[in-house]
Parts: sequence; structure tokens; C-alpha cells
Amino acid sequence: MSGMDTGLLAVNPGSVAKAAALLRRGQVVAIPTETVYGLAANALDEKAVERIFTAKGRPQDNPLIVHIDSMEMLPMAARKIPKEALLLAKAFWPGPLTMVLPRTARLAPSVSAGLDTVGIRMPAHPAARAVIAAAGLPLAAPSANLSGSPSPTTAQHVLADMKGRIPLILDGGNSPVGVESTVITLVGTPTVLRPGFVTANEIAEVLGGPVAVAAAVTAPLAAGQAPASPGMKYKHYAPKAEITILQGNLAQFSHYVAAKATGGVWALCFEGEETEIPVPCVTYGKKNNPATQATALFSALRTLDEKGAKTVFARAPGTSGVGFAVYNRLLRAAAFRVLEL
Repeated sequence: MSGMDTGLLAVNPGSVAKAAALLRRGQVVAIPTETVYGLAANALDEKAVERIFTAKGRPQDNPLIVHIDSMEMLPMAARKIPKEALLLAKAFWPGPLTMVLPRTARLAPSVSAGLDTVGIRMPAHPAARAVIAAAGLPLAAPSANLSGSPSPTTAQHVLADMKGRIPLILDGGNSPVGVESTVITLVGTPTVLRPGFVTANEIAEVLGGPVAVAAAVTAPLAAGQAPASPGMKYKHYAPKAEITILQGNLAQFSHYVAAKATGGVWALCFEGEETEIPVPCVTYGKKNNPATQATALFSALRTLDEKGAKTVFARAPGTSGVGFAVYNRLLRAAAFRVLEL
């Protein structure tokens, strides 16, 4: 799919109005959010939503998240809004939290990939909310990349993947969070389906009770199991290189990589470690600062592609707080290849 003229415009009232007009006409527009850039379309229009799947090359059984700009828009997407949802909305919306709720019949069928539920969030990025408000529509919006490749955190990342596939990209600068939203289902036991910037412990504090974490966060989805959230079923976020995560200290990492140092071998490491590692390196944030790792990860994975890396050994992040989200994304980029040193 190619051949369409793709405009790249800075966010301003004129470009927001243009984006809203395209969305109302059933087109797909890339918009900035605080997590990653999203590929947005009218969530009530089946043909518009199908254009998202076509542009991304996305499998049809991978559900989408619906973005709203106000609580007044929530009933357009959710037919049942439990008290837990209202508590979490008050605590974390607008922001990087998606809640899975029973869906309304108004939503396009493809949004939910055959499920009776839908993920909904209210983004914090002012440009995203301005576009939603101007369109007057809930917007289905997965990440604005080709399916399976690293998520885009800049408009240039989007352009690299979507040029000729969509009519417009709004440039709102770098995505400040850098990893997709936390997804929690409130249908049954509150369960985190995808970790993100909002942690399970923070959610549990608001709800006043335990929050489960789905097994598919750190392991492949069971055979035949339908994904209840984006990012559960398929290899995601991956560069062209084969990634292996190495669990161990820097000395162990360097020793292992030295033994594997042939052409095309690169390391994905933390800032300041490059001089200790005997192969070319790309960094992704500071070792003990998972927020910087989240912001830098997807850009680092894209850089590895640009450098022509064939094999990548990655330093393992921590798994507490936001680090758990970083580890989840890296696990999927590595297709769950992890080696204990």
C-alpha cells in the first residue's frame, strides 16, 4: 500500500482542524500522544477503522484502543461503567491508563476484534485531545507504526513507516512517556494486561484491593487464547535484528558479548556503559532510571535498524515500577529470548 501524499504538519489550530475534517470523512491521521504516536480513525465507522488495519498491516484479531477527550464521551464507547472505572479515571485521566470495559454496539466491530469489550483511555497530550474534541468523535488509535516494528515516539518515526499510507501526520514533538499506556481490564478481577507508566501498585492503591497481572505480560499468550489487549499476542516493538536479553551484571555482559563479537553484533546498553562493551552500542536511558529507559527504548530499537545490526544483546532493565513496562516491551521485541549469565 503506497502512493498517497502524506502531509507532515506542526500542531496548530489550522492543522488540528484539518485533521478533524479528515477524520470526519473516514480517513486515518497520525496524532501525537504522551505515550507514543497514534494512528487515529473514527471509532464508530467500520470502513475508517479497517483503514487503520490496512495502513499498519495489522492482524484483524488484535484489538484497538479507543481515545476520548472527556467523561461525557465515555458512554459512546462503554455500555457499563463500574465504580472502579470512575475511581481510576479520577486518579489517572487524562493520562497513560487504558481501561477495558464492556463495549457499546455503536463502536465499529473491528475495534474489538470480536470481543465484547473495548479498551478506552483519555490521553493527556493536548494535541490528541484537541483533535478528538474538534472531530467530536471517539478515535480508535493504535501506535502509528507498521505492525510489529518499534512504536513511534517522533513524527519522523511515523513518516518512515506511514509515508504514502495515510494523508496526514501531526508533529507534536517527542512523546514524553515513550511506552504505550497501561491496560487494565475491569471485567472480572482487575487485571493488568499490559504494563505501562501507571503501575499495578498505583492502581491497587486507588481501588483499595489487589490487582492481578496477566501471565501474558511476561510469557507468550497461550495457544488459541484471544488477546484482550493490544501487545499480548504477537511479536511487537521489534527491530529487524535478533535480540537476546542478557540477565547479569555489566562484567558478565561484556564477557559474554566479547565471545560473540562478529560482524553485525551490537549491544543495547545503558548510558555510560559503552566503553566497557567490546562491540558497537546503542543506549536506552540510564541504568537506574526506568523513566529515561521508557522514553528512549523505541528510538534505540529503530537506531539499531539504521545501523544495520543483525544480532543484538540487550542489557536487562529492572522490573519494578515503570521498569516492568520497559522489560515487557523488550521481552516482546526479543520474542522472549532471555539468557541468565
